Amino acid sequence: MHVAHLSLHNFRSYADLDVALEPGATAFIGRNGQGKTNLVEAIDYLSRLSSHRVATDAPLVKAGTDQAVVRASVVKEGRTALLEVELNPGRANRARINRSPLPRPREIIGLVRTVVFAPDDLTLVKGDPSDRRKFLDDLLVLRTPRLAGVRSDYDRILRQRNSLLKTAGIARGSSRDAAMSTLEIWDDNLARVGGELLAARLQLVDDLRPYVGKAYEAVARGASRDDADLDYKASVELPGTPLVEPGEERARVETKAPEDPGSDTGAAQPAQPAGAAPLEAALLAAIADKRKDELDRGISLVGPHRDELLLTLGDGDLRLPVKGYASHGESWSFALALRLASYDLLRADGDDPILVLDDVFAELDAERRAQLAELVAGAEQVLVTAAVAADVPASLQGMRYVVADGQVTRDA
Repeated sequence: MHVAHLSLHNFRSYADLDVALEPGATAFIGRNGQGKTNLVEAIDYLSRLSSHRVATDAPLVKAGTDQAVVRASVVKEGRTALLEVELNPGRANRARINRSPLPRPREIIGLVRTVVFAPDDLTLVKGDPSDRRKFLDDLLVLRTPRLAGVRSDYDRILRQRNSLLKTAGIARGSSRDAAMSTLEIWDDNLARVGGELLAARLQLVDDLRPYVGKAYEAVARGASRDDADLDYKASVELPGTPLVEPGEERARVETKAPEDPGSDTGAAQPAQPAGAAPLEAALLAAIADKRKDELDRGISLVGPHRDELLLTLGDGDLRLPVKGYASHGESWSFALALRLASYDLLRADGDDPILVLDDVFAELDAERRAQLAELVAGAEQVLVTAAVAADVPASLQGMRYVVADGQVTRDA
């Protein structure tokens, strides 16, 4: 898969722009603030309908205008499709495929798949749990686009339930009785949708784990694939599994090993994630147990929005959380490993994502630059942004554009 042509209208700093692209590596070179990241951000937006830089669409629309358009010709298995998204802050966005409108914009998600490496990736390791939940959910949606609707439904239910908890916490008499009765309906909704989201996240972590170990071995000096690990810490006790705390050894069961990249040996593997139905029951039980605390605080204390992705380093019984214990270099290596693992997992699903390396080489030393470039050079399409051409490793020296003063010019 690759993007053959990108067209922007009132997107970020560009009033109108057309850029031809090719398979292989393309570098956008320009000083900070010239708009090079805006180009790759647009392609990433087509992939997920969200930006890796901002939380809302409003900053993506050029100042002084009320609408932006991102349009791209995408080539997959020899066939070309024209994808288009119209951004309308404060109003409904619109999406089209080959000029035909889609009933819902999110139906375009996953038709282009991107994996973005960016300087902010360090927050995957050092940031809040919400950063790691977003990492999981973004990858979930790329693998299974229908989960975009599940995630959206869960967020809506959570907002409604939190509002009702605040009301029920201060209501009295018949008003409180009515609020509590309605709250039970939202309890069921939260558990049902939350159980589906939780089951998908658990399966994703299970699928991603071997790829993280392999990627960490590739980017960290002297590391082995057993050094890096990840676990999912739920806000409820999962069926048949005790809650996992940072540094604890994960409970394992002896099973036939699934396909492990780079390994052909059977080994003890983590227990397979439970289905959505048992998780729904576990969430309902935990909600009932936390009822008083939730009413007192006016917020939902149980559900996937309270979960954490645990990242650990070490071997055997001596495993420590990356956050708080890892060096700066180890943290960067783990962040890179998460992105590389995402790319490898998507490729294993049968698709070759577009790789975006957004100003990431400036954050890495020469050895890690070379390692990362070597690992991604074989991708069908790699888009690189850099302030200076010297930051781009030789193995990614393909097509080059110079970005300056709002212009994007092919560098011969």
